Amino acid sequence: MTAGPDLNSEKVGRFQGFYAVSDLNTTAYTISINYYFTSGPGRMNGSTISVFGREPIYAQQRELAVIGGTGMFRFARGYNILSTFAFVVPNEYIILESTIYVTYRDDSTPCI
Repeated sequence: MTAGPDLNSEKVGRFQGFYAVSDLNTTAYTISINYYFTSGPGRMNGSTISVFGREPIYAQQRELAVIGGTGMFRFARGYNILSTFAFVVPNEYIILESTIYVTYRDDSTPCI
């Protein structure tokens, strides 16, 4: 993952997971991914946000569920909007724009 669409943008993490074909009539996948942050302020480094859902890849925007997280994002809930920014045929890669709306519990101060 990078901070912007350019391949030379600041690297902020890894996009890890898998797709499985999940529709007979259109091109859609079931997707399970983790956004694994390898840089960022404080406890964000090493934290993950877990996302799951159906992705009809030719739709302008796809909404997936945020189903959890680790580290800074423990107990995360919300949704993730994926959009295709560019599909680069000669190099065979896709640039996705991901906007995540998430709430999570801040465990940085212990409860007594």
